[in-house]
Amino acid sequence: MRILFASVGNFGHIFPLLPLARAARAAGHEVAFATGEQFHQTLREAGFEPVTAGRSVPEAFIEAAGGQAFLEQHGGEVGAQDVPAEVLADLHIKVFGSVLPRWVAADLAPALERLRPDLVVHEVLNPGAGFAARLAGIPAVAHGVGVLAQDHEAARLQQEVLATAAELGVDVPDGQAFTLGNTLIDICPPSLQDPAVLSSGLPRIEQRPVSFKEEGELPGGLGTSGEPFVYLTLGTALGSAENLRTVIDGLTPLGLPVLVATGFRVQIADLGELPDNVVAAPWLPQSQVLARAALVVQHGGSGTTLATLEAGLPQLIVPQGADGPANGRAVHAAGAGEVVFDLTAETVTEYARRILGDDGYREAARKIAAEIASLPGPDEIAAKLPSFAA
Repeated sequence: MRILFASVGNFGHIFPLLPLARAARAAGHEVAFATGEQFHQTLREAGFEPVTAGRSVPEAFIEAAGGQAFLEQHGGEVGAQDVPAEVLADLHIKVFGSVLPRWVAADLAPALERLRPDLVVHEVLNPGAGFAARLAGIPAVAHGVGVLAQDHEAARLQQEVLATAAELGVDVPDGQAFTLGNTLIDICPPSLQDPAVLSSGLPRIEQRPVSFKEEGELPGGLGTSGEPFVYLTLGTALGSAENLRTVIDGLTPLGLPVLVATGFRVQIADLGELPDNVVAAPWLPQSQVLARAALVVQHGGSGTTLATLEAGLPQLIVPQGADGPANGRAVHAAGAGEVVFDLTAETVTEYARRILGDDGYREAARKIAAEIASLPGPDEIAAKLPSFAA
């Protein structure tokens, strides 16, 4: 069977789909993976045939901000890292509801004609791939990346997706903007998932989330002595130097080593002079970090949130937009961490101390880790994929 996986071009969107894609390939299926060109080398290294579909998330934000006019306003040399984080956050409805879906649907139309897959597996935040599959008459299933929030922001995004679908001539059953009426492969543990999703009657099958793992050593010798340390990241898409520095200042009074992954939007030099107990790097082997950290302070991205829970660690979520608020509220409701919406160094200090001083947070995180471990693995779900292509 030929299967095309399709994801938005960003780490937090591609990595959640890779475990099932690998399992499908191991089961003997012919697997291709569609995303933006900037991730094609990553896919080739993982052994997949890359297919161009859409552009990068930062490019989509720039397009939503005004495209060429925005570039000209900033001298034509602006990159995603130059767009203020608060501007990026405000534009996500247009980006994921209109800009990216249109790009992806347009790119995939000829690709589907050429490849003729038997099944398309599209990420829930990549409805453009689902649009293209429906227009081509190809069966599809949706693949989650985390909490499928049913809050006000999600409603706004759904309305944007439905409007885009209508303009492209795509019928979406019962307004199911994220799944497009397809079965959802849900990698979010039930205790964390939005109760409205669980009670909606939405066709779904559960799959264990498997975090991306890579080899690598931690800088500064952290983790080798068994001394507890705090891991800090504000992600690769929306974090800013100002917010990252505020969190660092809030963690400094704890007296623990702090390991910071700055991502690619923030230059280490932009953080200023760092305290002696802080080590920063652009990219870190997160699976190695999570195996040794005592506390994770992060932006609330689905990948990092689920990986932290998979490791049984408590977390302090500092939302930077997108899915951060929903994941923060879900983690807090589950008792596995706290969420800071009013970011100051003082609030970070207060909440971090609270988490480190109360074993209840770690116990709740370990309970969710056990729940995650009990879910069906990607190989079990891969065995079910042929039934969706019938």
